[in-house]
Amino acid sequence: MSNINRRRAGLLGGASLLLLGIAAPAWAQTGAQGAGGQVAEDNSDIIVTATKRASTVQDVPFSINAQTQADIQRSGAVTLEDLSRNVAGLTIQNLGPGQSQVSVRGVSAGQVVRDQPGVKEQVGVYLDESVVSLSLFTPDFDLFDLNRVETLRGPQGTLFGSGSVGGTIRYITNQPNTEKVEGQVEGNINMIDGGSVGGSAKGAINLPVNENVAVRAVGYYTRYAGFIDALQNNGTIKKDVNDGDRYGGRISILFKPTDNITITPRVVYQKVIANGFNREEIYSLFANQFTTTRPKVTFKDGQQFLLLDEKFKDKTFLADLTANIDIGAVTLTSVTSYIKRDILASRDASALTGSVSVDLKFPDAAVLLPSNLRDTTDLKTWTQEVRLASNGSGPFQWLIGGFYSDIDRFYRQRLPTPGYDAFTDMVLGAGTSAAVANGFPANSPYNSDLPYKIKQKAVFGEASYKYETLTATAGVRYYDFNERRQFKSGGLFSNDDNRTDRTKSDGFTPRFLLSWEATPNVTLNAQAAKGFRLGGVNDPLNVPLCSATDKALFGGFQSYKDETLWNYEVGMKSQWSGITFNAAAFYNDIKNLQVTLDAGSCSSRIVFNVPKARAEGVEFEMTARPAPGLTLGVSGSALDSKFRSTLPEPLATTTGIRKGNRLPTVPKFQISANATYEFPVRADWTAYVSGSVQHVGARYTQPSDQENNPRTFVHGLPFAGAPATASTIVDLKLPDYQLVSLSVGVRTTSGFEVTAYVNNLLDQNPLLSFDRERGGRARLGFNVGQPRTFGLTARQKF
Repeated sequence: MSNINRRRAGLLGGASLLLLGIAAPAWAQTGAQGAGGQVAEDNSDIIVTATKRASTVQDVPFSINAQTQADIQRSGAVTLEDLSRNVAGLTIQNLGPGQSQVSVRGVSAGQVVRDQPGVKEQVGVYLDESVVSLSLFTPDFDLFDLNRVETLRGPQGTLFGSGSVGGTIRYITNQPNTEKVEGQVEGNINMIDGGSVGGSAKGAINLPVNENVAVRAVGYYTRYAGFIDALQNNGTIKKDVNDGDRYGGRISILFKPTDNITITPRVVYQKVIANGFNREEIYSLFANQFTTTRPKVTFKDGQQFLLLDEKFKDKTFLADLTANIDIGAVTLTSVTSYIKRDILASRDASALTGSVSVDLKFPDAAVLLPSNLRDTTDLKTWTQEVRLASNGSGPFQWLIGGFYSDIDRFYRQRLPTPGYDAFTDMVLGAGTSAAVANGFPANSPYNSDLPYKIKQKAVFGEASYKYETLTATAGVRYYDFNERRQFKSGGLFSNDDNRTDRTKSDGFTPRFLLSWEATPNVTLNAQAAKGFRLGGVNDPLNVPLCSATDKALFGGFQSYKDETLWNYEVGMKSQWSGITFNAAAFYNDIKNLQVTLDAGSCSSRIVFNVPKARAEGVEFEMTARPAPGLTLGVSGSALDSKFRSTLPEPLATTTGIRKGNRLPTVPKFQISANATYEFPVRADWTAYVSGSVQHVGARYTQPSDQENNPRTFVHGLPFAGAPATASTIVDLKLPDYQLVSLSVGVRTTSGFEVTAYVNNLLDQNPLLSFDRERGGRARLGFNVGQPRTFGLTARQKF
């Protein structure tokens, strides 16, 4: 059987599996209630705007998940990673607060790291109508006082643009209303087993001013507990270095001068500070089992070695204005938004700089100099969208619009290493450090400035027609991108570059949908849609750091092409008397997949284009109430994401881009199940107990991790008595893990609720991604998940 026929057979097999669901028994009752005594909403009642017009989840003609405020509170989720555990096909790679990376349905290009500002996101993230996604640094907004979080699976380029090649995440906030005063306050305290204490205080209020004006204000503060310990050079241990804070708020004002006009300006501010990173190490140049003139070190779980403290800061300001004018048969919508962000990722790069110093035969005093890699991003974004949509309930519906964005992004890297120039001049000759500075500060062996100017223009439209039980939809987006990037570098580790690069692209992303109401309770859907991601230009290799082999292997990859994807999907949405069962089977045909990889010893990251790749699978979500007071939920996905092209040797072995190898970061299988049982304890009190379990399958961080695994990393750095042949063997296949959570609580009819919980009950140590510095010569480790955590949350609604 040919590959194409196998793909078709797999998709048809998935469709057959979906059709079997039609015959499932309708044994559940209506009125399911979740933890906290809140009635678990029937999906048919959840209103979403995934098609930029209001409809129910069950009526949207493609695969979508909507987690409501009740779902968020019931699950205890405080981050998108928490929420993803109940969303089939959604994978979050946690690299610390404000640095999570999102993939949907196995469409993944690998881990995007701090110094790849030109890489575009594969999943678009929106706060209401404003796009906020930014590759690695998508804001980690607080989930308090949200109406819902929508996960739109598959490419959403027609309505949501190029960043939505794999899917779209939408945070939908509660809007101000003129009906009544309402709000809530919430407090939390939590403690990590073996870590520190965290907590939060949050509040929201809606205030009608008069029948035409209302204000909604939200404020929150969260203290992140830490659980990573840092070994210090003096032999002491600094505890819980990855603690931090998040605080912010938003204020929205509703103006309704007439019945057919609404204007909603809003301001959002948030600041995130993390005092360290969730990285545990197994080897460091300065701390390992091979040294003889320094104390030998064998790392324990949750430990790292630092010469310098690390920090992450993200200050986000967003101002937007949404206006809707009902003109009878049509509605005109305008969305204007402005975003300003200041981001700092400050890392201890002493091992990186020290490993280069060993290669340059600098003395040990130079190798041990503290070296601070500081990545800063200054972002300003203006966007304007205008669209016109039909009103009414007729069989023909349509929407047309235009979009414009203007992005200024200035990315800088500095590597301040006090005292380094003196050693440089001593070993390499007087005046060397000044000769390679290229105008950058002294005692910083690597520096770069990368200002980006990105402009996008787009027009889009979508129309549908319903004939009896059949609805057909077609849409298209035309996009025109223009990106201009300058690159200037200086310092001993750089090439003293000074260049300007431009990237242009334009094209169309169409979408076709067909929806059939097979029965009053069952709808079958089919979709074909195209996604797009803009290409770009790689930063030049840090040639002075490269081995001859790595320079030859990776030196020829400067630009990378646009990535495109065609998604073919069949799905079913069904409900029977309290049971909701939704499922889909899909096949993604990917061309020129942009894969990000380490360039070996060069301390550089580059992007390759893989000519052909694919991601296929099935996903399902079900909720039911088999007995009074008992609510059950289960969701899962089975994915098969692989390359369909092989690079010529030795690149295939070095990069892992080989036909049949898996796409990185995504498990083949993940499933989540939850159950809640509630019961009255007195007339106005209801108690509940809830539990959940999540299984996440094995993954790889980078495609190359599949080659020669387990991998032997030969460090090759004769420092502190360590032999040049010293090596560490690492299994790069990240193991599967299971997370179990339990909670108990009570709530009253007056709106008060208190919940005690434990997350990660079994105290698993999830390995989320593999961390390597300079190809493993400087540092090896893993980014890890949070250990067992105990907490108590109290909430009062009014």
